[in-house]
Formats: sequence, structure tokens, C-alpha cells
Amino acid sequence: MKDLAQIMQQAQAMQAKMAEVQQKIENTEADGVAGAGLVRVKLRGKGELVSVSIDKSLMGDDPEIIEDLLKAAHSDARKRLDQAMEDAMKSATAGFGGMLPGFKLPF
Repeated sequence: MKDLAQIMQQAQAMQAKMAEVQQKIENTEADGVAGAGLVRVKLRGKGELVSVSIDKSLMGDDPEIIEDLLKAAHSDARKRLDQAMEDAMKSATAGFGGMLPGFKLPF
């Protein structure tokens, strides 16, 4: 029974750590850049678009170029945000690897 109590304590600690990580993820921001900095986007949390910045020199260009650069910048920001979230999850679960042998988190 002592092992079960220890597992329950570890599970509670993991749950608290996961709540902390989720809050951190919601506050994490990532910038995406395309066209050598001519287009920038900022994403927060789970992909919420916070801001878009387009260099004035592009305003006279073909709209399709701006659309493509926006897509590229968004993709760049999304990759950075995903990496930050993955790093946060690894950090949060680092001490719980041996809690339950064979147990894998659904992330």
C-alpha cells in the first residue's frame, strides 16, 4: 500500500505541474517572420493570432505575394510555438518518467 500512496502523491504532483504548464503555454508567444522580415506575425498559446505586421514597401506589390508571405510567417510562428510547448511539456514531466513503467502521457 505504501507504493500506491507514493504513486498517488506523484500523480497529484504531476497534475499540479501540468496545470502550471498549461498556464505557461497560454501565455507563451512566438513570432513568425517571412520575406526577410517584411512580414511578421505573433501567435499566443494554442495558435491565437495576436498581431500582423506588413512592411509598407509591400503595399504596392501583388496581393498574392503578401498572402503567401503571411502564410509563411504564420507557419514559422506556429512551428516556434509548437517547439516552445513541447519544451515546456518535457520540462514538466521530466521527473515523472519512472512513476509508472510503460505509462505514456497522451501528448
